[in-house]
Amino acid sequence: MSLFSFVKEAGEELIDLLTPGNANAGEQLKEHVAKVGLGNPDVQATVSGDTVTVTGEVSSQEEKEKILLALGNIQGVASVDDQITVAGPVAQAARFVTVEKRDTLSAISKRVYGNSNKYQKIFEANKPLLSHPDKIYPGQVLRIPE
Repeated sequence: MSLFSFVKEAGEELIDLLTPGNANAGEQLKEHVAKVGLGNPDVQATVSGDTVTVTGEVSSQEEKEKILLALGNIQGVASVDDQITVAGPVAQAARFVTVEKRDTLSAISKRVYGNSNKYQKIFEANKPLLSHPDKIYPGQVLRIPE
């Protein structure tokens, strides 16, 4: 249970999500999680200013991390308050890296693993949030498995 920071200006734009008083914000966030390919996990999300608070229970640490990234990589979201519990065995949490200007998955792989050829490991760890290894953008936050 912690607060994760994101680049507020980066990410997918969801119309009216952060409009004060938006009664449908929680439902919009659930639809977004499903749309990026994470199904319909047993989580609920609320918006307060530029912070999304997510609660509920998921089956794995990986699923939890992907949901946090799906919610944080939305334009206008500066932080995600993680209140999700994991029902199954809790694995070691992955690191998160923010994509910088001119970054590629190979460059990130070289920086974190010392080997640019391990970019596929990062790509696989971020599926289905990433559809192609070349489709990353500055400000996006990615999971980096051990």
